[in-house]
Amino acid sequence: MNNSSFQVQAIDWQGLPAITLKLAQGDSILLSLQGAQVLSWVSGGKERLFLSPKAAHDGKSAIRGGIPVCFPQFNQRGPLVKHGFARLSQWLADAAQPLGEDGAQITLRLTDSEDSRAVWPHAFDARLTLQLKPGALIVQLAVHNRGQQDLPFTAALHSYLRVPQVEQASLHGLQGLTYWDAAAAVPDTHITQQGAVRFGTETDRVYPRAADALQLQVQGKDQGQPWLQIAQDAPWSETVVWNPGPALCATLNDMQADSWQHMLCVEAAAINAPVVVAPGQCWQAAQHLTAF
Repeated sequence: MNNSSFQVQAIDWQGLPAITLKLAQGDSILLSLQGAQVLSWVSGGKERLFLSPKAAHDGKSAIRGGIPVCFPQFNQRGPLVKHGFARLSQWLADAAQPLGEDGAQITLRLTDSEDSRAVWPHAFDARLTLQLKPGALIVQLAVHNRGQQDLPFTAALHSYLRVPQVEQASLHGLQGLTYWDAAAAVPDTHITQQGAVRFGTETDRVYPRAADALQLQVQGKDQGQPWLQIAQDAPWSETVVWNPGPALCATLNDMQADSWQHMLCVEAAAINAPVVVAPGQCWQAAQHLTAF
C-alpha cells in the first residue's frame, strides 16, 4: 500500500512474515508478525533499536532484540513460558493508516485460541499499535477482557535500544528512586539510585516508573541533546533497565560476545503486581521513544 505520506509492504524477513512501514520523510520500522515485534526503527538516518546478528528466526524461538512484547507473563514470574506466549505467537495486522500529515500507524492483533487457553484459560484480545512520526515511535499495548472473570496478567515492552557504546552511555531520570537489583549476589530491594545509571557490568534493575521522561545520553552527542528520550504512560508501574554485561552475554547463544556493548534495554513494565482487567474492560499503556 502506498500513501502520499508513507509506504507499507509485506516482506519476508529471514523466512518469517514481516511488514515494513516507511514515511515519505525517511523514518521507517520493520515488524515481525511473530510476536508483533518491532525489529528495526530507523530515525534520522540511524538505527535506534538493537537486533542481535544471531537472533533466532525459526518461527518457534524468541527473537533477540527489537521490541518484544512480554504478555501475559513477565520473565519467569509465573507458570507460563518465559516472558509469556505473545512473543512466540503469530499476530494479524490491520491495514496501516495515516497519522496526521506526516505519520502513519499500524495495529497488530492477537486473540485467545485453543492453544493459549490450554495454558492460560482466559478470553482476551490484545492489540499492539505502532505510531510512527518523524523522530518518534509510540508503541501501545491494549488488552481487552472478553471473558466472564477478571483477567490478571503482567506485561512489558522489552525495548532493546541501540547505543554506539554502552560504557559511554548514561541513563538520566531515575535518580532518587529505590530499585530492586536482580543482578546482585543477594538481590536487594532497597537501593536508591544516585545520579545517572551507568553501565559496564551486568545491570538488571526494576525501578518504579519515573514521573518524567528518561534521557539516554551517549558520548559525543551535540549540544547535550540525548540520543533518545524514553517515556511511558502511567498504567505502566515499573521501568526495567537491563544490560547483560560481558560475562552473561558470553553465555547467550543468540548474542555475539560483544553485543552487550551496543544495546540497552529500557522496558515499560507492569510486573510487581498483576494488572487485573474486569470482564468487558480494556487496559492500555504506551512507551514513547523520541530520537534526537
